[in-house]
Amino acid sequence: MISKTYLRYIWLLDTIKRSKYPLTFEDIAKRWEGSPYAYMGGLPIRTFHEHRKGIEEMFGVIIECDKSKGYIYYIKNPEILIQNPYAQLLLRKYSVPQDFSTFNMMRDRILLEEIPHGTGYFDSVVESMRTNTELVIDYQRYEGQRETLTMQPYSMKVYNRRWYVLGYIKEKESIRHLALERFLDLHTTTNKFEFPKDFIPRKYYDNVVGIYVNEDLPVVNLKLRVYGVQMEYMRMLPLHKSQSEVKSRYGEFAEFTYRVCLTPELKSKILALGPNVEVLEPLEYREEIMSQISDSLDRYTKKDKEI
Repeated sequence: MISKTYLRYIWLLDTIKRSKYPLTFEDIAKRWEGSPYAYMGGLPIRTFHEHRKGIEEMFGVIIECDKSKGYIYYIKNPEILIQNPYAQLLLRKYSVPQDFSTFNMMRDRILLEEIPHGTGYFDSVVESMRTNTELVIDYQRYEGQRETLTMQPYSMKVYNRRWYVLGYIKEKESIRHLALERFLDLHTTTNKFEFPKDFIPRKYYDNVVGIYVNEDLPVVNLKLRVYGVQMEYMRMLPLHKSQSEVKSRYGEFAEFTYRVCLTPELKSKILALGPNVEVLEPLEYREEIMSQISDSLDRYTKKDKEI
């Protein structure tokens, strides 16, 4: 789930985008009253204009008013929506049918995967990113350690149903990830920081599968052999963007190559695919995966003897 403010942004953007005819503010307010989100409160004109500003800051989409045609609102730069995959994702996932009765009838049959925890501080983090101001975070790691951290937030990413904040942490003197669900408390500050001009969040993750980046790990050539129906899954949903199919035998197997760092998350992904995936290269990594599988088998064998 995401914050109510952003749901309102998405609804407004989606409503204007999908309308078959130009909408005045009165038209938009009336549609809001009949929407599934009306329980969040009304849509006064001041709030409407604040949402327009928020949409422009969040997505780069400008909702313009054409006074010459009766104060109608339209998207001035619709091409931005095509260029912004984040906006497309949110619109696909959170937009709802314009006919509330249809939505109400189908709500128990259209099941969305929700992010169960960690959205309470979402708005504050995004606002801090927008204004380039530092955050002071009371944080508790999964291992139980509690600490206070000063962060300069650079970006956010959702992975495995969790929101993560990426940024420079002063106490660690390095760029780190923090899981939003582990925030115990958060304080915004007026301390400004300069966002690094050469830092591109998407590029930061170029060579990893998952969320964690270890800059000490080299980028290597990985080759997997995939069997059975898993071949088609891998073709439709690549393990990594560098995936390239180099060999296949119809109905039997396909071989894929990658340029990635061998992170613990990658190992978990490969092991989760079970017997349908085999590591071919590097040989050292193949032996590492084999050892992991052997350890798991030994654990099951030991349990069987105890039972």
